[in-house]
Amino acid sequence: MATYEPLVVPASTGTAADYGFVECEGGVCAARGMRASGVSAGFRNDPNRRDLALVAADQTCVCAATFTQNRFCAAPVQVSRERVARGKARAVVLNSGNANASTGEPGVQVAQAVAALVAHELGCDEEEVLLGSTGVIGVPLELDGFQVGVPLAVRELEHSVAGAHHAARAVMTTDTIPKESSYVGTVSTGNAEIEVHVGGFVKGSGMIQPNMATMLAVLATDAPLTPKAAQSALRSAVSQTFNKVTVDSDTSTNDSCFLFATGCAGNAPIDEGSPAYPAIVAAIRAVCEDLARMIAADGEGATKLVTVDVLGAATDEDAEKVARSIANSPLVKTAIFGHDANWGRVAAAAGKCGVEFSQYNVDIDLMGVPVLRAGLPVPMDEEDMLRRFEGPEVPIVIALGEGEAHARVWTCDLTHEYIVINGDYRT
Repeated sequence: MATYEPLVVPASTGTAADYGFVECEGGVCAARGMRASGVSAGFRNDPNRRDLALVAADQTCVCAATFTQNRFCAAPVQVSRERVARGKARAVVLNSGNANASTGEPGVQVAQAVAALVAHELGCDEEEVLLGSTGVIGVPLELDGFQVGVPLAVRELEHSVAGAHHAARAVMTTDTIPKESSYVGTVSTGNAEIEVHVGGFVKGSGMIQPNMATMLAVLATDAPLTPKAAQSALRSAVSQTFNKVTVDSDTSTNDSCFLFATGCAGNAPIDEGSPAYPAIVAAIRAVCEDLARMIAADGEGATKLVTVDVLGAATDEDAEKVARSIANSPLVKTAIFGHDANWGRVAAAAGKCGVEFSQYNVDIDLMGVPVLRAGLPVPMDEEDMLRRFEGPEVPIVIALGEGEAHARVWTCDLTHEYIVINGDYRT
């Protein structure tokens, strides 16, 4: 019987670890000059549940952001998109329980009023306050909760692990866990070495197939990035991480990802030509990748994190298209939930998406086991495959034999619980 070696996925290069960054505590507050809080403001039925998050810099600082491309974008997206174009901000306030989406001009007015409340409490210009909301669409968002919650959130702001954690919890909707990550490393600016922190949190569990953002994410670094460098770094990181996640192929009306750069690490401003810039980009990407994987692993009702790697595509676009077709296939996702090593589902999903390739060049591995070579099945041990399904992650690798392009997408399985969660979402 012929034996086959597993497919080899290209190793990542230019990673945070390559530049000496290591994980640290602190989440979004790992960055010096950032404080955070999360309080209960009455947006949820449970009075003990935190539902209002505030993240604020000690001083107005560089800020960048990416937003949903959904045409039904929410009021906070509309307001924040206009304000962040200045490249500076002081704070972002986020609520869960109500998306403030499809609420018309009154929704925009509420978002502006919320920003004014925060600005008054912080003593800054209201144009320096950004916003994010998540929850049910089409329900008017009232100011009452903010009038109570904003002063409390400002009083509880702290530069601490607890403050960051409370903020991460306050934005959760159907998430089962708060999602945080942070790194620290030393970078060379050419004339000095500075210690840089990068951290952040994200919420996201369903309605996830981001387009230049994710559900709600707040990132921060104390690196002295210029506005242009911050925006470039964020777009690069988001395109390689959050935009490679799909839980259910739906893009939210509220997707927003914010990056604050306080500059508290000192030294001269870092632009895209600085020797330190690639290392900082890698660290931001590392935080985003950690958070992206957490989103996929915590997909609504999910039991498995699924990583889809497409190798040997003719173009990056082809690789991405095939990967996303596999990751979004209900048949692939339900097979994984059922612990069925049905590689035929993977092959069919790859073949339906319009990318040209010869089936007789295709190889497929499931969970590190060769199951298809040159378009023909390879005998597999079903009992061994069942044992492999006991792990938390299911890797799928498919090689098309058409070129050198590679794409990776993260998703999860599709379970009964996903239907229950979304069938009962408003009730």
